[in-house]
Amino acid sequence: MMREMPWRGAGVAIPMFSVRSEADLGVGEFLDLKLLVDWAVESGFHLVQLLPINDTSVHGMWWDSYPYSSLSVFALHPLYLRVEALSENLPENIKKEIREAREQLDGKDVDYEAVLATKLSIAKIVFEQEKDLILNSSSFHKYFSENEEWLKPYAAFCFLRDFFETSDRSQWGCFSCFTEKKLEKLVSKDSLHYDIIRFHYYIQFHLHLQLSEAAEYARNKGGILKGDLPIGVDRNSVDTWVYPNLFRMNTSTGAPPDYFDKNGQNWGFPTYNWEEMSKDNYAWWRARLTQMAKYFTAYRIDHILGFFRIWELPEHAMTGLIGKFRPSIPLSKEELEREGIWDFDRLSLPYIRKESVQEKFGASWTFIVSNFLNDYQKGCYEFKEDCNTEKKIASKLKMLAEKSMLLESEDKIRRDLFDLLKNIVLIRDPEDASKFYPRFNLEDTSSFQDLDDHSKNVLRRLYYDYYFYRQENLWRQNALKTLPALLNSSDMLACGEDLGLIPACVHPVMQELGLIGYCHVSDSGFVFPSQYSYMTVCAPSCHDCSTLRAWWEEDEERRCRISRTWRGLMQFLPVNVFQIWHISSQGNMLKLHQCGQSSLFRIC
Repeated sequence: MMREMPWRGAGVAIPMFSVRSEADLGVGEFLDLKLLVDWAVESGFHLVQLLPINDTSVHGMWWDSYPYSSLSVFALHPLYLRVEALSENLPENIKKEIREAREQLDGKDVDYEAVLATKLSIAKIVFEQEKDLILNSSSFHKYFSENEEWLKPYAAFCFLRDFFETSDRSQWGCFSCFTEKKLEKLVSKDSLHYDIIRFHYYIQFHLHLQLSEAAEYARNKGGILKGDLPIGVDRNSVDTWVYPNLFRMNTSTGAPPDYFDKNGQNWGFPTYNWEEMSKDNYAWWRARLTQMAKYFTAYRIDHILGFFRIWELPEHAMTGLIGKFRPSIPLSKEELEREGIWDFDRLSLPYIRKESVQEKFGASWTFIVSNFLNDYQKGCYEFKEDCNTEKKIASKLKMLAEKSMLLESEDKIRRDLFDLLKNIVLIRDPEDASKFYPRFNLEDTSSFQDLDDHSKNVLRRLYYDYYFYRQENLWRQNALKTLPALLNSSDMLACGEDLGLIPACVHPVMQELGLIGYCHVSDSGFVFPSQYSYMTVCAPSCHDCSTLRAWWEEDEERRCRISRTWRGLMQFLPVNVFQIWHISSQGNMLKLHQCGQSSLFRIC
């Protein structure tokens, strides 16, 4: 009896803003997905993967074009609205305005601010003409009843953001702290601002209709849409306003140093209060997945490592180096004392000596000392109170630069001062002074190098134990509590983005839960795709990299290396591959990936 071949599929990954057509208004729109689906299905693809599509309108400027910093994890982004589809009876003057705007905004690059402003301006005019008809319809009432739990706070937040001209709720007076009573007053039909609230309802309703139409079209064509679940939310978001207890607002999310960035990454999102989230069985997460499932058949879990442990930084940090894993088992004061480690201030405070300041700053070293440092004994310095964090340093430097007092570039001085600040061996827990965490790459610091051999050996051993051994069971148990809440919330196919510094427990847990992982070409070495396991998404690039074509054409050194590597493996390819082998090496790469064992193949 013939064994049935396991299912395999292929797809394409693309940002929503790049799905352009002749009908769009300066940016890809949800209804443009229908054309992309047509192309994908005709090309033999089953799946179209999008970057996050939630509203990111926090700052009211081009910064908001970053799709991973959500204003709301439920609301869709107005940027992707097709204003022409708001009504079948658009007045001729509106049609003319749309045509003129389309011609003006049809550039190679998306003018984020102009496109969004134009769409909202046109939508407000149409809203005034259509609001009673649409908002009194049975379809809107059904939509509203299914979504009001998030829709009303979202509309209220947007109103307050625009009224106070900031998303920083600390500037909102009595509305800084969310309550249901205040919300109901804002969204009441008797409110003076009710039409503004209703406008946001109206926009979200039409976005829902347009994305639903595209998703249904894909399913009818035999394809599916795959969404993206970002790991974080913006610090100034609807979700942190409504559910502040679910977030650790005095912290920031990031990633430890890696090949790409020796300083680590600081994404600026508050970390999650998992203990609080568990009290209602992760209802906020379950609601997110339920909402996504209305449009998507599969989804990518961004930074799945964050469900095992997250790299947590203090809110005052700007770079990503001085962090700790949460949850994690710290080094206790007693544990360190048993090992003969006693001077905790020496290890946990910046180790700044006169020689290092002179070496970094040269002739301007005395200026640095007088403005940023205090000497507490001969040749030894500590940071002044007004510049003892990265944000304080950046703020003071900006002030000095405005007064033209800097002798070197602001960026260079900031980097060098940050280096001094990070010259520590242990990080003291801000919530418990008797607990410590080894600084990442502590051996690279002069603070470590100036220690005695006994201390070096002890701290080196404890460092590797902390990062690679003692946390494994804790992280495994944490993931087995959090991830099932997501997976059981919908029937969507889940794919976990498992890139970065990966703990040993991650892949066994993903296998246990039936989660698909990621494999892609990297600088660590070009692997033949047939070596990838079935439970993976196989791709020549990833969301953090340039597109396949771009890096192939721009990076000659890598292109030559991968060509040499894979040409040497041609003898292992099935014969039929050579029969359809393209002349271009780029085409060869695609064929190599398609011949792999992964269940999903994705191009970017």
